[in-house]
Amino acid sequence: MKITLLLVGKTDDSTIGQLVDDYTKRLNHYVSFNQQALPDLKKTKHLTQEQQKQQEGNLLMAQIAPADYVILLDEKGKQYSSIRFSEFIQKQLNSGVKHVVFVVGGPFGFSDLLYERSNALLSLSPMTFSHQMVRLFFTEQLYRAFTILKGEPYHHQ
Repeated sequence: MKITLLLVGKTDDSTIGQLVDDYTKRLNHYVSFNQQALPDLKKTKHLTQEQQKQQEGNLLMAQIAPADYVILLDEKGKQYSSIRFSEFIQKQLNSGVKHVVFVVGGPFGFSDLLYERSNALLSLSPMTFSHQMVRLFFTEQLYRAFTILKGEPYHHQ
């Protein structure tokens, strides 16, 4: 299975970028994982929030294949403990899904088109995090999930 974290915008904070890179390297011992950051939209000053969501949605949709299993990281999504999230990942591994794409939307959320295309919604927390922090938190939790599945001592209960 291959896992992609698809996002809008790049990380400006080099410290966060280094931490994410570290977890990405660790993750690749278990699964093929990559992040794909699309450039921020330009000239958004005159766009409504809905227009911006639609344009970002179109950019994101262009990166998603018909066979991909798409999970939106969304505040309305299902919340898991780390153990339950590892079980969710195991279920995806067992299902034969070849490519799981986790998507982080832009500042105003997702377009209706992305909600319609998604297979699931996942919430990291009821709190709102910056897009930069979401990269780090998600990547660390995905790494944690794989260490739980492998019975390694990273996670403590």
